[in-house]
Amino acid sequence: MPAARRKWSTALTLVQARCRCHPALAPGQARATRVDHTYGRGGALANLAAYDVHHDRLFGRSEPKTGITPFINLVTQVMSQEPYASAKRVFWIVDNGSSHRGQKASDRLAAAFPNAAMVPTPVHASWLNQVETYFSVVQRKVVSPNDFTNLTEVRDRLRTFEDRYNATAQPFHWKFTTSDLDDLLVRLDRHATRFYGAGHLVMRRRAPRQPRLRWGPGG
Repeated sequence: MPAARRKWSTALTLVQARCRCHPALAPGQARATRVDHTYGRGGALANLAAYDVHHDRLFGRSEPKTGITPFINLVTQVMSQEPYASAKRVFWIVDNGSSHRGQKASDRLAAAFPNAAMVPTPVHASWLNQVETYFSVVQRKVVSPNDFTNLTEVRDRLRTFEDRYNATAQPFHWKFTTSDLDDLLVRLDRHATRFYGAGHLVMRRRAPRQPRLRWGPGG
């Protein structure tokens, strides 16, 4: 059994298929693409992804809707493959979505895959999950502008980009270190002491700003 522990991130987002009422105008000299602002709705799908933060490997899938079953389908897709199936521990870093929130969700995951452990991010700090960085790339490079005839086109576009990403991308390099976080917390404590008096405890701290990231070849 491999002793190395692997950390995973997972998240999901809804992607709509918006069929523009008039064809888009291709870009020209000193002119960006022009897209009609009126559109017909072609439905929406849930785009789920699991991201190996150490090896920059992405597993994605499209589901008709969000929920417990789609999330477990994603977990099964990953955990049925090596080296994750035989790894000693696989950490699933998740946000506070209803399909994977609370002790029941953790117990459900552990019951299905004993070597899997769920690690939620703090409330209002889902940006700490590195897969959100991948989704930001998808939003800017894959589904914008949103001009799809149907959901099949959306699925094909997402899958094609996923294949390209896995072939070219490198792990994200975080610039916001644990030392930066410690310094920020010290400043917050100093601020609280100055305005609320010595010995005052800050009961709730907002998450620090999202760190600036350097993109790999895929981003």
